[in-house]
Formats: sequence, structure tokens, C-alpha cells
Amino acid sequence: MTIVLIALATAISYPDTRTDDTVETLHGTEVADPYRWLEDDHSEETKAWVESQNKVTQAYLSGLPQRDEIHDRTAKLLDFERIGTPREFGDRWFFTYNSGLQNQSVLMTSASLGGEPELLLDPNSLSKEGTVSLADWTPSKDGKLLAWALSRGGSDWKEIRVRDVATGKDLKDHLRWVKFSAISWLPDGSGFYYSRYDAPDDQAKLTGRNENHQLWFHRIGTPQSADRLIYRRVDHPTWGFYGGVTDDGNYLVIHVSDGTSTKNRSFYRKLGDETHGDIVELLNKADAAYRFLGNVGSRFFYRTNLDAPRYRVIAIDIENPDREQWEEIIPQTDDNLDEVSLVGGHLVCSYLKDARSVIRVHDLKGKHVRDVDLPGLGSAGGFRGRLDDTHTFYGFSSFTDPGAVYRYELATGKSELWRKPEIDFDGSGYVTKQVFIPSKDGTKVPAFIVHRKGIKLDGSHRTLLYGYGGFNIPVTPGFSVSRTVWLERGGIFVLACIRGGGEYGKEWHESAIRLKKQNSYDDFIAIAEWLAENGYTSPKKLAIQGGSNGGLLVGACMTQRPELFGACLPAVGVMDLLRFHKFTIGWAWKRDYGDPEDPKEFANLLKISPYHNLKPGVRYPATLVTTADHDDRV
Repeated sequence: MTIVLIALATAISYPDTRTDDTVETLHGTEVADPYRWLEDDHSEETKAWVESQNKVTQAYLSGLPQRDEIHDRTAKLLDFERIGTPREFGDRWFFTYNSGLQNQSVLMTSASLGGEPELLLDPNSLSKEGTVSLADWTPSKDGKLLAWALSRGGSDWKEIRVRDVATGKDLKDHLRWVKFSAISWLPDGSGFYYSRYDAPDDQAKLTGRNENHQLWFHRIGTPQSADRLIYRRVDHPTWGFYGGVTDDGNYLVIHVSDGTSTKNRSFYRKLGDETHGDIVELLNKADAAYRFLGNVGSRFFYRTNLDAPRYRVIAIDIENPDREQWEEIIPQTDDNLDEVSLVGGHLVCSYLKDARSVIRVHDLKGKHVRDVDLPGLGSAGGFRGRLDDTHTFYGFSSFTDPGAVYRYELATGKSELWRKPEIDFDGSGYVTKQVFIPSKDGTKVPAFIVHRKGIKLDGSHRTLLYGYGGFNIPVTPGFSVSRTVWLERGGIFVLACIRGGGEYGKEWHESAIRLKKQNSYDDFIAIAEWLAENGYTSPKKLAIQGGSNGGLLVGACMTQRPELFGACLPAVGVMDLLRFHKFTIGWAWKRDYGDPEDPKEFANLLKISPYHNLKPGVRYPATLVTTADHDDRV
């Protein structure tokens, strides 16, 4: 982890940072880039710079008053059980588990739902620093084998191995250069489909462009060199492929993406013989988003935003796939249809109603059966399973409740508590409210505000404002230990559901992309101003936080309105909007940010790029920039 402090109230002697005279002329504009030498993450000079920055940072942090007290309380609160929703494969159950302070969750298995669980895989044992994570895990249909993927140091690159569930021992199978991949088994457990790139040059594996994604099949017990290439498109190097075998084992469905565009394609191949038949381009126009949900025979169910910006469910009979024969199963509503599960003969629909979860259950003809009675205002997730299941599981959490896992009976609609962690925190003394704040152009933007009950709105409260606002990804209520410690110490937490995210579907997302990206920042700034105007806080007591695209959000807002914030916490942010597309998967983000190679979009990017808009002589807020030296995305 690299930590860089830009500005603090206390005087700090910063290490010297070399600058050079690098200047590029882009679309007729001279752009200085005096720190480009830091792009070389392998150079000794860069490593020395990182070390010197971290030394200064840690020296400052170690001297902060109450730091030990906050650390100890955080550690105590973190020490509670976290259990994932369980899944049944064959005659075994599988679920993730964290006892409390483990760096990475482990994978458990048991012979029955109420049986004594056994440790199947512990990624914490794979590195002393706890930086190897279990990135994915998928048992075979009979539960006898486990394909699992590990990630090192936060990298998107994955390695897949195969474990014998009965013995707990790994087989010889070892797959590398896997990235942006699903793992999907054949029903007989003889092998699985996965996605990968060609092996990169060693010096460029964390920075080189990722193109020409490929779908492969691996047969158990064979080396990766013997794997069979299923699909690639050299004529479309930016396409990505994700393969999934249907529950009945009859089809391989291929989700075809193109960068971060929400529009995609969907192909399939009939399985059952050695050649597996030809690949059929069922949906090949990329005219909308299509998420394959499952099939009943030849009827394929999809969640789509075709003619429905907040999504609907359709069915396509692949024996008669003409568009005029498509069936609308569940029409669009006023709420955003965020997820759908085809499980137990039902369509379980997870809606976002003003960024909070509402769950509605329909039959396969689209008839509304019932709503799931959730414990309160928060976020629900899970509801996975197979077509013949009689029950499913879901998790629910809120800002002040770490949540629990519930078993849901599909026939009766009964929810029964399965596991609930014990934690040394009482959320009853806090209140969560939702407000709708007008942005610069009048758009009402939702925000959740969490604080102790009975506070006076006198502008005296330290407030942490968090946002993301990109890539059609919604931010929703959820529990966080660090935020809980913040609340306990009298702070206010605010979650901003700004444009660019996925809270309200396609229109909400697309109203803050490319030339409209500034709308995200205007929304965030408007919420910050509203909080001060309404007595929750004041600029000097307002901190803003975000990661990745949210790190860009923080960087853009602090350079545009430095006087509005007291502290800024951008994590792994996309700070250079003129060169992001030159590294790894960065080219895919042009759909949201704009293309620096386009003169008009370049001009807009130059105006909002945080790196290019820092100005000498401006008093910026206290700022803590964090990133990771193995982050091959941002």
C-alpha cells in the first residue's frame, strides 16, 4: 500500500519529488507532465520515492492523538463473524466465513445445513501479509471438486486451481493469466469454462493493455497447454467473453461485453456431443443490456433495458427467436430492476427503490406472487439457486446493523433466520434518513444521512460524505465497521447516490458520462453545500471519501471547490484523465469518461482531470491519497 500526504494543517517536511520537462502537444494544446517518470513502477527511483513518502506518512499518522484508541475500538468491532449465503452442490453445502479479524474470508463446507462445518480453503495461509485473496470459487455440480481462483496483492490477474473436496488437496491443474472470468462446470464435473488473455510481457503485466479476451475449456487432469479455445474475436479485440453452462447442462451461454458499455451481446452453443455444435449469435446487435437469467427448455429468460431504461424481464424461445415472438414477462416499473434470480420456478426480482432494496417474487409467467418482507431500510442480496430448488438464501444489512442471513421458502414466502452475528454495537441509538437534494441543474439527488438521535443542527458535527457515481454501479445502504466507529465518536455519515451510478437505471447512468461527467461532481458538491446550509456540518468539518471512480470524484471535487472541504480521502483514483486509456483495461472506461483521442472530449477531460487542475498557491484541504503497488486497474 502506497500512502501519500499532499497537505495537512501540521507542517511536514516532504521528500523532494523530481520533475522533468515532459510536455505533450495534444490537439493543439501543450500539456505538461513533469511526473510521468513515476509511471514506471519497476524503476528503483519510483520504489525509493514510494518508500520515502510512506515513511513521512507513517511518522505523521503514528503521532495522531486518539489513534490508538480508535485502532483498538475498530479492531474490537471487526472481531465478529461474517458468513456468506450458503449454496448446495450435490450432498454438500458451501459458504464463506470470517471469524472476525482474518485478513481474508475462508471457505467452509458441511454435509448438511446444520452440520458441523469444515475448513476447505484458507487463503490467509497463502501469504504472510494476508494479501492473497479468494477471488472466486465454484464447486462442480456434485460438490466433489472445487475450482477456485486466487488474486495476489489486489491484482485483477487470477490463478485457478482445483481442489478435491473430500481430501482437501489440490490437483495438478493450474491455470494462469485469467482475468474478468467466470468459472462454469460441465454437469459431469469433467471440466469447466473460463476466460483469459494471452500471457503478457513480465514488465507489462500490471500496465499493459488488455485486449483479445478469450473463452477456453479446461478438462480436469490436463495441463493448461491442452485447454481448448472455445471463442475469440480477433476482429473485435475489445470484446470480452464470459461463459456459463445452463442448469440443465444443455447449453453454453456466452455473455459478450465491449468495454464498460452497458450494451452487450448474448450467444449460445448447444452442448451434448464432442463438437458441441456451432455458436449461435442469438443477440448480436448490441442494442441494449441483456443479462441471461436461466432457461426452461428452449425458453431463455433475460433481464434487459431494451425499450425499458429501468429494466424488464423477457423470454426468447431459441427455436423461434424472431423479435416479434419475444415475450415480455415482467414489464418495467417506476423502480430500477437491479437483479433477477431464476430459482425454484420463480423470478425473484431485486429492485432499487430510491437506492434501497425491495424484493418482489413473480412466477415464470410474470404474475406477482408476493413481496419479501425485509427487516428495514437497507440492502438485500443473494437469492441464488437452481430451477428445482425449493428455497433460497439472502443477506440483509443496513448502516447500523451488520445484518443476517435468512432462509427463504419459495412456496410459502416464509423467511427464517439462519445466521446472525454478534457484535458489540447497539444501532438503536442512531437514525437513518433519506433526503433528496437539488443539484446545480435542479435534478433531485438522493442521499442517506446517518447520525446519533437528537443531535442539534448547529454546523458543529464532523461529517464524512461518500460517493461513487460511475459505470452504472449503485451505492446502497450497508454496514461498515470504520463508519460505525465514526458514528460512535459523534460523526455523521452521508452516502451520496449521485448520477453516473446505477441507482435509477440507464438514464441516471448516462446523464453523467462523457461530456456530461461534470454532473456527477455537481451532484456531490450540491450535497456538500446542502449539508453545511442545513446545519449538519461546516466546510472545515466536512471530509469526502471515494475509491476508484470515487477516487476520481474526490479528486475532481477537491480541485474544483477546495474551500468546501476540510479533508479529502481519494483511494485508488483515476487521477489522470488524459492517459488512463493507455494502461491495462483503462481503454474500456472511455464509455464513461470520454476518449482523450477525440478533440472535443479531450477538451472536457482536461477541464475535469484532477492531476491537470492542481494550481500553485491554492490552499487545498488536508488530503490522504492511497493506492496499491499491485493495482493493475487504476
